[in-house]
Amino acid sequence: MAQEKVADDGSIRRSRVMMLVILLRVLALFATTAATVVMALNKESHTFAVATIGNTPVKITLTAKFQHTPANIMFVIANGVATLHSLLMLSVMCFVSNKYDIKGLRFIIVTALDMVTIAVLSGAATAVAFMGELARNGNSHARWNKVCDNFERYCDQGSGAMLASYIGILFFMLVNLVNIFEHGRFNPYKNPIPA
Repeated sequence: MAQEKVADDGSIRRSRVMMLVILLRVLALFATTAATVVMALNKESHTFAVATIGNTPVKITLTAKFQHTPANIMFVIANGVATLHSLLMLSVMCFVSNKYDIKGLRFIIVTALDMVTIAVLSGAATAVAFMGELARNGNSHARWNKVCDNFERYCDQGSGAMLASYIGILFFMLVNLVNIFEHGRFNPYKNPIPA
């Protein structure tokens, strides 16, 4: 009787942990999707007067797009891949039973893929943060001018996408931590250390 109660408590705990992991994955999915969409739709145009001939100003229209910077392109691709990774892992968690898990191999593969996703997202978000700093403040030594004083909405939208990506990274890290701690606790294949 007592052993059945302990087994029931263990299965209840596992189901709660599973629900927590699913919630964290859904939140990571939303964050990376938001970052992808916001950056992919990031575009702003302005018309500037560059010279005056007589009384007529000569104007030029400049457009800032995310495609103009390789870091932004990498950012959109990395967040898109992270979104697809979240969808794939959610479908595996919801539709594939544990009977296909061969000696914990699924845990190792999922954890490794989560860590690769975190690394790629982190690199892309850091590259965009660097380019955002350069766009906001310029670089007087290299004589690169500021961009954000003319394209403020473009820079604000890029900052929002970067923030959403960092939030997605945080959720992926939490998923990884919960998975690792819970796998260590409930691992049926671990060998006790002999005393």
